[in-house]
Amino acid sequence: MQQHTELYFSFFMFGSNFSIEDQNFLDQAMVHIQKLVDMGYTGFEFHPGREDTTAYAFPTYADELNAYIAFRQRMDDAGFANIKVATNVGATPDCDPSSSNPAIRAAGIEYLKSRIDITAALGGEIMMGPMVIPYGGYVFSAPNGQPVWSDKLQDELELRYANAQACFVELGKYAQTKGVKLAIEPISHWETPGPNKLAQLISFLNGIEDPTVGVILDSAQETLDGDGPELYKQQIKHIADQGRLHYAQASPPDRGELVNSWLPWEGIFTPILERFDGPFAVEIFNAVGAFDNGLRLTRRKYWIPGVDEPNEYPDAYQVAQQAYEITQCKLNNIRLAVGDKVKH
Repeated sequence: MQQHTELYFSFFMFGSNFSIEDQNFLDQAMVHIQKLVDMGYTGFEFHPGREDTTAYAFPTYADELNAYIAFRQRMDDAGFANIKVATNVGATPDCDPSSSNPAIRAAGIEYLKSRIDITAALGGEIMMGPMVIPYGGYVFSAPNGQPVWSDKLQDELELRYANAQACFVELGKYAQTKGVKLAIEPISHWETPGPNKLAQLISFLNGIEDPTVGVILDSAQETLDGDGPELYKQQIKHIADQGRLHYAQASPPDRGELVNSWLPWEGIFTPILERFDGPFAVEIFNAVGAFDNGLRLTRRKYWIPGVDEPNEYPDAYQVAQQAYEITQCKLNNIRLAVGDKVKH
C-alpha cells in the first residue's frame, strides 16, 4: 500500500538565508510555497540566519521575531496553516557555544535561544543544524595562523565539545519549554571541523541527559563521512533507543539533484525507517548566495521561475518535483520492505 511520507523542502534552493527583512523575497517565498505544496510537500525548512543582512535589518531582536510571527500569520491566512516549518540553524564565530571565551559562549546561548523562539513562532517543532561548532569554523594556530588538522584538531575539539555540553543542557531545557527539539547535524569534514561522524555526536550527547537535544541524519553527510553500514545500523538504533532521532534529510553527496545521484537509499534509510516515521526533508543546495564559494558549487544554477530568466537547463521547480517523486517512491519501497521483514 502506497504511504505518503511527511516530506519537507529546504529553502536552500532559493537562498542561503531566509531573508525575512526583504519584502520581495517574502512575496516570492509565498509563490514557492504554493508551488511546492501543490507538488505534495507538507513542510519547509527555513534558515533564520544572521550571517548577512538580517542582523542589521531590524532595530531590535523583538522586531526580527515579530517579522517571523507576521510571516507565519501570512502563511496561515493564505491557507497554509497545516504546513509545517523546521529551521536550519548554525552557531557563528561570535555566537559559539564551544568557545573558550565565556562571553562568546554566553552569546551563543542567547543567539540559539533566539532561534528557538523564531522556530516556535513559525510553528516549528524542530531546529536542526551545525549548532555545536560554527559551520566551517576550522581551527587555526597562533601566531602563524596555520590550520590545525588530525590529532591536534581532535584534541582541540574535545575541549570545545566539553565547553558546549553545558550550554546545550541549558538550551535543551529552554527548547523544551517552547515545544522545540534540537537536532544536531554531523557534517562532512569537507565543510566543517566537527562533529563529522555520528560516533562523535553520540559521544557529545552522552554528556547531556535531556533527549530534547538529539540528532538529524543527513544522507549526504553520512555517505561522505560515516563509519559504514554495520556501525551505522548500531548508531541509529542507539540514537532511536534514547529518543534522540528527531529528523532526517534526503540529500545526495553533491547536494544537487536526487533523481540522478549516487545515494545508497536502502543502506541509509532502512535503519531509520525501522525506528522512525518522519518527518523527512529534501535538501538541495542551489548555486545561490554564499553556497557558491562555501560549497564550491561548479554546477549550473537551477534557475528559479519568477526570479531568473528561463534557459534550457533544469529549473528549481522541476528539480523539486523530481526529488519529491523519487523520495516518496524510495522511502515507500523501503517502508514496505521493513514491514515485510517484521512480519516474517
